[in-house]
Amino acid sequence: MLLAVPAMLGGVALPKVAKAAYVPPTRARGTTRLNVKNYGALGNGTANDTAAIQRAINALPSTGGTVYIPAGTYMIDAVKSIRLRSKMHLQLDPAAKLVAIPNAALKAYVVLADKVTDIEISGGQIIGERYGHRRTDGEWGHAVMIRGSKRVTVRDIRLADCYGDGLSIGAASVWNGTPIMSEDVVIANMVSHNNRRQALTIGRSKYVQVHDSVLSGTNGVAPECGIDIEPDLPEDGGYTDNVVIQNCVVKENAKYGINIFKSVRNVTIRGCTIERNKSCGVVTVGCTGIRLEANTIRYNSATGVYLQTNSSTITITGNTFYGNYARLGIQTRTAFTLTGWSSRIERDILYKDSVSGLKILTNYYR
Repeated sequence: MLLAVPAMLGGVALPKVAKAAYVPPTRARGTTRLNVKNYGALGNGTANDTAAIQRAINALPSTGGTVYIPAGTYMIDAVKSIRLRSKMHLQLDPAAKLVAIPNAALKAYVVLADKVTDIEISGGQIIGERYGHRRTDGEWGHAVMIRGSKRVTVRDIRLADCYGDGLSIGAASVWNGTPIMSEDVVIANMVSHNNRRQALTIGRSKYVQVHDSVLSGTNGVAPECGIDIEPDLPEDGGYTDNVVIQNCVVKENAKYGINIFKSVRNVTIRGCTIERNKSCGVVTVGCTGIRLEANTIRYNSATGVYLQTNSSTITITGNTFYGNYARLGIQTRTAFTLTGWSSRIERDILYKDSVSGLKILTNYYR
């Protein structure tokens, strides 16, 4: 079932995320099905259920299978994490919640997929501990961390209130070698809300798809974006390649809606609503092969799209822009179409001289 998105926001009609009906891939795994209640999990909102859930995961045969978490509230030690195995589905009942126990760690993840393959995570909610965290520094308290993993699907899930990110995708470090990139990661029908650092981070990885999701309300520690596409250590050769973001709502984040930052290539953003972010809607720095197509970009506090230093090969076409740079007051203008750029759309699209290969095709403004 796809998540509902309000039909109106501030009197403006919104497209429904459900329109795409994207069906994410099912990953290969065995037929074994285990219930965490049979391994000692209580789900009563007070007991630490980390070890019990891990026992169920560890009990899967080598062919893998499904670990089912029934309705209830399961308290999780995010410092230890629920560690996934290859060829498994972590399936939460729609009324199940995994809730992080407050901790003082710099890095802690409720669910961790580390150098595994053929993984699926679905259903229910994962709630962080941003309001109970026992230190004031750090930014790595995530609901789900995927690193160095391949063929991963995350779907039909809500992530919220994390000290760091709702979901972070990146590389896994290996001793004295090149880090292992994550590859073929699909996110569908996810809500990630009110996290401290990011709703979604797409780090050192390739072939990542994000469909039909709502990424909103990030606030607390930089970058504070809805989606931050930013590889780890680009100066050491890290990069992110082949990202598709389609039919998503990215709204009300404390900085940018979507940040595309350094050594990122081949990103398509299509059919999204990017609105009411507290700075720009979309920002690029030092990336190449970016396509913005058929999006609605509106009511962002600063520029709708801001293309910055050393960005190249960018196409902007078929988008609708209005109400951007809202901090200067709403601009009243008659609706028009325009191919190319002029000063009349500088609230909507702005670029620096160091940007090359820019194609601004026909877009719609009002």
